[in-house]
Amino acid sequence: MIRPKLALRSIAFYAATSAVALLCGAQTPAAVSVHLDPAQTQINWTLVDVLHTVHGTFQLKGGMVTFNPATGEAQGEVLVDAASGQSGSKMRDGKMQHDILQSQKYPQIIFHPAKVVGTLKPGGGPQDVDVVGTFTIHGADHPLTLHVHVVPAGDQLTMTTHFDVPYVAWGMKDPSTLMLRVEKSVPIDVTAHGTVTGLK
Repeated sequence: MIRPKLALRSIAFYAATSAVALLCGAQTPAAVSVHLDPAQTQINWTLVDVLHTVHGTFQLKGGMVTFNPATGEAQGEVLVDAASGQSGSKMRDGKMQHDILQSQKYPQIIFHPAKVVGTLKPGGGPQDVDVVGTFTIHGADHPLTLHVHVVPAGDQLTMTTHFDVPYVAWGMKDPSTLMLRVEKSVPIDVTAHGTVTGLK
């Protein structure tokens, strides 16, 4: 037999815990997702040697980043076609693809986000966040933090970032010769356009 006072306490405890659970659930933010548009994304790179400066591009195949705005925990994938790298010179690009990137063996360049540091606000004007993750190139993983400048416009985002790829230190072939010295790191500039959902 359940005592009346014990029953009342059980009911009160259940009601209180239920209310707390509902309140916590109401305050838990939904995940924010950003879908990148390959057609409106530009990936530019620059290589400097003693004679001249070479400019080139890569093509984004697709990308999505999803993160929890409360914890910053993120997941997703940004995928670049390694074989799409070009500078306008068939001979130079052939050497880049065959000797340095080895794109037939390593056809994808990938960034996997793990954490977003900072807060995105809808309609809040230009904002800056850091995206911490892993950059995979030439079959090897490297830690990388992207400093991303974001300009929101409704459910659309324009994002820019700059980072360097120290390709020789990361195990790729040094194209330098006795007569020609080439920089061992390649600066990358990205301007991406995407659609955001869940941003409140």
